[in-house]
Amino acid sequence: MSPDVHGFFDEVTNTITYVVVDPQGRACAVIDSVLDFDYASGRTDTRAADAVVAFIAAQGLRLDWILETHVHADHLSAAPYLQERLGGKLGIGDRITQVQETFGKVFNEGTRFARDGSQFDQLFKDGDSLMIGQMRGDVMHTPGHTPACLTYVLGDAAFVGDTLFMPDYGTARCDFPGGSAAQMYDSIQRILALPDATRIFVCHDYKAPGRAEFAWESTVGAQKALNKHVGAGRAKADFVAMREARDATLDMPRLIIPALQVNMRAGQMPEPEEDGKSYLKVPINGL
Repeated sequence: MSPDVHGFFDEVTNTITYVVVDPQGRACAVIDSVLDFDYASGRTDTRAADAVVAFIAAQGLRLDWILETHVHADHLSAAPYLQERLGGKLGIGDRITQVQETFGKVFNEGTRFARDGSQFDQLFKDGDSLMIGQMRGDVMHTPGHTPACLTYVLGDAAFVGDTLFMPDYGTARCDFPGGSAAQMYDSIQRILALPDATRIFVCHDYKAPGRAEFAWESTVGAQKALNKHVGAGRAKADFVAMREARDATLDMPRLIIPALQVNMRAGQMPEPEEDGKSYLKVPINGL
């Protein structure tokens, strides 16, 4: 099958949220949604998510799944808001428990924070499948950027999260806790083993130098031939050396502190304190 794919680009976080539609019906899935967040004021907004809600409503679609490719460090998930408005089940990789354990310690979370993935409706393992209407999707565990990263293969389309970027931009960083450039290389080889015509949809685009427009769709064939980090048969050792050297020069994402605390909770804010308000922690020298 070849699903209809509609991308919604958020310029503030350079994130693409996808609505993926079963070509034989009216069911759909949303992948990697965005909740607007102003760090200076601590205020949230649903502008980006509302565009997705409006599209689904206008098309008369039924939302079956809200899918996360991983626990994002650069934007907050709008999954709870979408679920409240449209229904659907929320899914992520089963290694979320490892991420929750790691960052539960980083943020000194108490016992009220469950580290068993129970905040999500479905924890996917490598090789699992799901249905979006009449369309079957398959799940690939593709760690490296984080331990819990997934690629969703839905018909002839693969949603790779932060594993690959557009060919002229390369690949994602691997220096977060639990990340691994060696695992990233192996995960990318699994993706590149899909048929060459498979459409690749990336989670972010930063418009590589010399390119005029943002873009988020390529193919397996194009990635194999042209990806500046792993294309043309680049050896694993060369990739690992390049990736680790590059990662050592990168700053932390601007929204990593709020994003991790919210996204490891499936998009929910931390539990309110005695005054009824939720608070986010900033671990000094913790990342």
